[in-house]
Amino acid sequence: MQRRPFLNRASAAAILSLVGLWGFAGNTLAATPAEARAEIQKMRATTLERLYKVHPAARADVQKAAGYAVFSNVGINLFLLSAAGGSGVAHDNRSGKDTYMKMVSGGFGIGLGVKDFRGVFVFSTTDKLNQFTNSGWEASAQADAAAKAGDKGGAAAGAITVAPGVNLYQLTENGLALQATIQGTKYFKNDELNGK
Repeated sequence: MQRRPFLNRASAAAILSLVGLWGFAGNTLAATPAEARAEIQKMRATTLERLYKVHPAARADVQKAAGYAVFSNVGINLFLLSAAGGSGVAHDNRSGKDTYMKMVSGGFGIGLGVKDFRGVFVFSTTDKLNQFTNSGWEASAQADAAAKAGDKGGAAAGAITVAPGVNLYQLTENGLALQATIQGTKYFKNDELNGK
């Protein structure tokens, strides 16, 4: 009996597609950094508007926080490999400063398709926000958690705690996600858009 190679042409093409997505993660189609920043600002506005529509109490959570970050993520799942890339902006509510960021993730998962979702991180303290923007952040396996509305009151109900002092509202096409899917995701500054 002849053994079939582990990787056939379709699998190899899938891997190359994922590597390509990983390599270009966080890049927009904008021609200039100014256009890219404008696209991200527009994405932030529409994402927050959508979040407030599906979960009105989230507005108070975002406004009273030390800061927040909004990301748009496109994920591709082909066979047993998955990858995602996106861009976003972190906002310091006290200073008004924006920090443009990228995100990338990769791993193994069964399925086929493309998923587009948005995430809104809410930081309870300036230290948590600064750690996220200045040092970057990697979502560990422990970051995948279910939303437990009964454990939280008011605005934070519906948010998913992904780290101490950091909540996440994750939006899908169907509304507010009840399960965080950020395991293995890295967030870091976009030097091109912030200036070095």
